[in-house]
Amino acid sequence: MTRGSLFSLIAGLTFGLTGSSGAAQVFSTLAEIDVPSTGVVEEPSLVTLADGRVLMSWTEVSGDTFAKVETAIYDGVTWSDPVTVAEGDDLFISYADFSSAVGLPDGRIAVSWLRMNGDSYYDYDINIAISGDGGKTWDTPIVPHRDGLSRQHGFVTLLPDAKDGLLAMWLDGRSYETGDTFGSDDADAGAMQLRATTVTGDRTLSDDLLLDDRTCTCCQTSAVVTDDGTVLLAYRDRTADEVRDISVVRRVEGTWTDPQPVSGDGWEIDGCPVNGPAIAARGDHAALVWFTGAGGVPAVKMAFSDDRGASFGPARQIDLGGPAGRVDLLQLVDGSALVSWVEWTAAGEVLLTCRATAADGCGDPVAIAVNRTGNAMGFPRMTLAGDDVYIAWTEPSVDAEGRPDDGTAIHVARGTVDLSE
Repeated sequence: MTRGSLFSLIAGLTFGLTGSSGAAQVFSTLAEIDVPSTGVVEEPSLVTLADGRVLMSWTEVSGDTFAKVETAIYDGVTWSDPVTVAEGDDLFISYADFSSAVGLPDGRIAVSWLRMNGDSYYDYDINIAISGDGGKTWDTPIVPHRDGLSRQHGFVTLLPDAKDGLLAMWLDGRSYETGDTFGSDDADAGAMQLRATTVTGDRTLSDDLLLDDRTCTCCQTSAVVTDDGTVLLAYRDRTADEVRDISVVRRVEGTWTDPQPVSGDGWEIDGCPVNGPAIAARGDHAALVWFTGAGGVPAVKMAFSDDRGASFGPARQIDLGGPAGRVDLLQLVDGSALVSWVEWTAAGEVLLTCRATAADGCGDPVAIAVNRTGNAMGFPRMTLAGDDVYIAWTEPSVDAEGRPDDGTAIHVARGTVDLSE
């Protein structure tokens, strides 16, 4: 799709884009649905539960410091009433490092969030709570890292592990003097680490494993478990020469591999770009998407694997020329992948999706939403429930008369894709 045709699509953007050729390649139906969140809200995240329902988590802020981590579950028709998982004036609130959840095979649900643990604004711990009654109540939080230091611990990804366990993977600042500047990378600050642990059904923590001793400081991690139990964990790495490209580590039959550089962009940057990758898998197929600014040229790229992430093919650029990144990814049953990212255009900040294959790359992108008032979409998140794709993002909120106010509002769209093999 050319820039001109994209702008034409944006100018007449509506949901239910079955009339456009680009939309027909991605969605057979597409519509925005109501959301249960109110007030001043931060980053939404979506996950599909074991029974096929969709859980959304988000943070609601009131006053100067008080915040609540909220969840609600969508059954395909209505949302449940929001449930507060955590609250207080010591929650760490960030547009980039936000609450997320995972559904476990036995029906339990785990939600993560961040709580301050020291004097610096960027001293915070990961908290994980588990619900055994469908999200109605939550147990006492678990802190997966055990260094006990007032340091940054965040950008966590949760996955099911074994029959009733939970795998947590995160960026860990126990050897990194964070300071008070998000993403600051002073030469004497040390380095962020990539770590992982498991939580058994009786809340027992395994060893706190070091997977990479030098990573980028504040880019999201992303992980997926394949059909044979292999775990693929993607993240932004960091060399001593400040090259911050994408690497993958794998857990194969219980053993973690060494980091494998994948993107090969050679992006040298003295600071964190706050822009992590996304990885997804199904069967033998896996896909990886990421943002880079190598050579001063912003780009969204993706690569495919046909050996469960052991290796990836050549990277393909899929953006339209002005990407902000903030990517997400779903692997579909036919081997294709659904990708989302945010792009800057003359029309404003645009949330785009496309359906991509290893052979043909990205088809015509579809514009899901346009924000014409600055940077507000955050990090859009997707989940797949049956044939339906759910996409959540934020935009500036408006008052009762439709005028912009000082907050943000969550939006969720549901689209149907053709998943026939």
